[in-house]
Amino acid sequence: MQGKLASFRRIALVLALLWLPGVAAAIETTAGNAILMDFATGAVLFEKNADVLMPPASMSKLMTLYMVFSRLKEGSLSLEDSFSVSENAWRKGGARSGSSTMFLKPNSRVKVEDLLRGIIVQSGNDACIVVAEGLASSESAFAEEMTEQARRIGLEQSVFRNSTGWPDPDHVMTPRELAILAKRTIVDFPEYYHYYSEKKFTYNGIRQGNRNPLLYKDIGADGLKTGHTNASGYGLTASVVRGDRRLILVVNGLPSVKMRSRESERLIEWGFREFNNYRLFAGGETVTDADVWLGEEKTVPLVLENDLLIMLPRKARREMKVTVKFEGPVPAPISKGERLATLVVSAPGVENIEAPLLAGGDVGQLGLFGRLGAALKHLLWGAAG
Repeated sequence: MQGKLASFRRIALVLALLWLPGVAAAIETTAGNAILMDFATGAVLFEKNADVLMPPASMSKLMTLYMVFSRLKEGSLSLEDSFSVSENAWRKGGARSGSSTMFLKPNSRVKVEDLLRGIIVQSGNDACIVVAEGLASSESAFAEEMTEQARRIGLEQSVFRNSTGWPDPDHVMTPRELAILAKRTIVDFPEYYHYYSEKKFTYNGIRQGNRNPLLYKDIGADGLKTGHTNASGYGLTASVVRGDRRLILVVNGLPSVKMRSRESERLIEWGFREFNNYRLFAGGETVTDADVWLGEEKTVPLVLENDLLIMLPRKARREMKVTVKFEGPVPAPISKGERLATLVVSAPGVENIEAPLLAGGDVGQLGLFGRLGAALKHLLWGAAG
């Protein structure tokens, strides 16, 4: 897990992380909270109250599922394992409470894979409680573990008080952290992510459909989770893929199922229509050469460690400028991988994007006589070493 986290942070650092203030106000939404994020770059295309803590309702089940996926990935749990349905899980999460349910029978045993599908497709509160009690001493203890895991993956404000998203004044998340959690789910657990695209699941002879409205539209949706309580309104954390692009959307506080569907599709369509990803340089590719002072080579290539991928408004692409900032000539010796310069990408209405440029190779320093000769040449003719 630590290796995966380090890899994720490295990718996020190399890819251009930016906010697009010049275009973020170009569209409005009736949602109380919203964020639209590009998956590959982390660029925020639109946001509204994105850092305001809110009741996430069943969207917080993404964290419950993240906990299960983590156990599956590390091998301490398998899809064929089963958990017992307690009286507590049946009463608190079952049909008697009027909540979303998988219709589990008390004192029965249920496979982990069925519980996963029951949580994702049917939003079963009973299934969440069964998982929580199976993986921890109680649901409240499991919720504490959820909060601890949230901190480890970069969710600094989220607090969990239960496994279901059942209303609790202290059970809160922000749209931005829900979007981050969605991205982490896709990155960390590609082998399990396919469950989020299932449209229906039958258990105990009862078939229920996935409530994610975007799965039923031909727009490329493949997840993730709806939510609704009286306090939260109608919400959705969604992911949509088209070609090599993926957008993540979080909306909450909408007044109806119909508005949730309409607003989600409208924001997604706007994001794909108005923006695009542009790969400027490949990792290791020479961006330019820097002159070297008193070196065995006259120049050193300046390279990026990884691919540079940026998100820009389509209309800003034509006026994009790429410049390199450094003080030269660069004195030898130079070690490969040493940071020597900064690449700057600018475009109208967009905050500047910066990425470090590294030495593409080692450059040794000239010997004593070579340095003296170069110094003399510089004094006589002003030539660089």
